[in-house]
Amino acid sequence: MTTQATTVPAYAAPAAKAPLERTTIPRRAVGEHDVLIEIKYAGVCHSDIHQARDGWGEGIFPMVPGHEIAGIVTETGPGVTSFAVGDRVGVGCMVDSCRVCDNCRAGFQQHCANGSVMTYNALDKNGEPTYGGYATHIVVDEAFTVRIPDGLSLDVAAPLLCAGITVYSPLRHWNAGPGRKIAVVGLGGLGHMAVKIANALGAEVTVLSQSLRKKDDGLSLGARHYYATSDDATFETLAGSFDLIISTVSAPLPLDKFLGLLKTDGTMVNVGAPEEPVSLNLFSLIGGRKALAGSTIGGIPETQEMLDFCAEHGLGAEIEVIRADQINEAYERVLRSDVRYRFVIDTTTI
Repeated sequence: MTTQATTVPAYAAPAAKAPLERTTIPRRAVGEHDVLIEIKYAGVCHSDIHQARDGWGEGIFPMVPGHEIAGIVTETGPGVTSFAVGDRVGVGCMVDSCRVCDNCRAGFQQHCANGSVMTYNALDKNGEPTYGGYATHIVVDEAFTVRIPDGLSLDVAAPLLCAGITVYSPLRHWNAGPGRKIAVVGLGGLGHMAVKIANALGAEVTVLSQSLRKKDDGLSLGARHYYATSDDATFETLAGSFDLIISTVSAPLPLDKFLGLLKTDGTMVNVGAPEEPVSLNLFSLIGGRKALAGSTIGGIPETQEMLDFCAEHGLGAEIEVIRADQINEAYERVLRSDVRYRFVIDTTTI
């Protein structure tokens, strides 16, 4: 049993917009219900860039990003019942919540009425900053740890802990399945998983992307159709076509044009989070009784459900594995959409 806090190697942004650099960070002692995880892979999410560069508001620095964590349990607290040393596990965007509000009790920890504790760029219950997965180890309560099924290798599983659950949750909530026509806006880290999962659920999937550059990829991932949103004819051709639109992009969209693609009673769900405000003409919603919605990650039970579903259907992320000293380059490539489709850090290189 670890009886005291320790320090581990990590990559951190020392200040907003500063390049990430190698450092060491504290990890708490393994408590009664904690597991110590040797991190094997950590996905690079666009939200890591938003936060490391203060795009979503003032961050806590130094900041160690990373909430797509896959690794191996190397130590357990005496009260741990869910995991054992050697288990393959994951950690996503949350590491704690109040656990007593209605949402937490229902398994919707992501909507904790008292505020979830995020995996990084947050303060834990002791007022200490949380540090994420760009590190060699992390200590997490077993209640916020999930099991990675044997059918998924750890490298392709890591991005599922954010990108996978972020699209799985709304697809399930809005009943993607046979007989439903789903459009996925953007074929990036989130979008490519949305295509895979929606197709596996039995829906008819269309990708809406700025250009046709990734059309072959989209069709091979499971999309039935692929259209360029830079072509105004797309919005005429597809008017009134979709039951559900999942927008995965992190840039403001012309919402009125996209809402015109929905059937009566259709819903457009935003999982991408642009830094800038967006505008909307409410007549785009009133006509056709349409809905504009948002969704975040899922709770812990749904995250485990998603991992089991992905393992059953062989749905790992499409990844490019990088060394830790390539993180800053990877950030720039994400901003240029120059990745197919998720960077994953091999944490043995930290």
